[in-house]
Amino acid sequence: MLEEKNMEGNENTIRLEYNTEREKLAMPEYGRNVLKMVEQLKEIEDRDKRTEQARAVVKVMELLNPQVHTQENYEQKLWDHLFMISGYDLDVDAPYPMPEEEAFTTKPVTIPMKGEKIKAAHYGRNIEKIIDLLCDQPDGEVKTETIRSLAIYMRTQYLIWNKDSVADETIFADIEKISGGRLKVPEGLNLSKLSADASFSRPSMGMGVGQKKNNRKNGRNKGKKR
Repeated sequence: MLEEKNMEGNENTIRLEYNTEREKLAMPEYGRNVLKMVEQLKEIEDRDKRTEQARAVVKVMELLNPQVHTQENYEQKLWDHLFMISGYDLDVDAPYPMPEEEAFTTKPVTIPMKGEKIKAAHYGRNIEKIIDLLCDQPDGEVKTETIRSLAIYMRTQYLIWNKDSVADETIFADIEKISGGRLKVPEGLNLSKLSADASFSRPSMGMGVGQKKNNRKNGRNKGKKR
């Protein structure tokens, strides 16, 4: 609300209308002027005249939304949009049937999300599933070797996302923690030693690109020396 004084000193109130206070647009891409056109269409009593004006409004909508041409059956799309703007309450002889409101107002189906959080994000959910399966396996050499292979993989993942070194006991403790104490690592289990030149790095979108460029460059340099 703004107030201003005229030359005689009287206060005049100017009422500004904001979009937030207006009716929400069903199709914002066409703007509020098209909505006003559609509202005026409803006031035309003669059906033939109303249909003629509806076709004109569709042409205007086509000009305002040229990207609609990239869609199949774009003319029907425009008429569908016209009916949507009208609130599915426009009686005209359209070349296409009026769409059902439920087809456009039905809420999307909610995709169920996993409720439980990953206990150790750097290992991933699949590791948790493997550990759960191992909990139900009978003790024996096969189970022990499976735990060893799992621990070696988990150590690799740990080194990628955390530190440069990790004790075997830390990995074993993580296995028992993730299992909720249901899986016990056999006593005396040792993991294979890491190679001295082993390198662990996080995955990158550009991984290997620079190396390929260097290889090509080195190859050209060798050719020049010859």
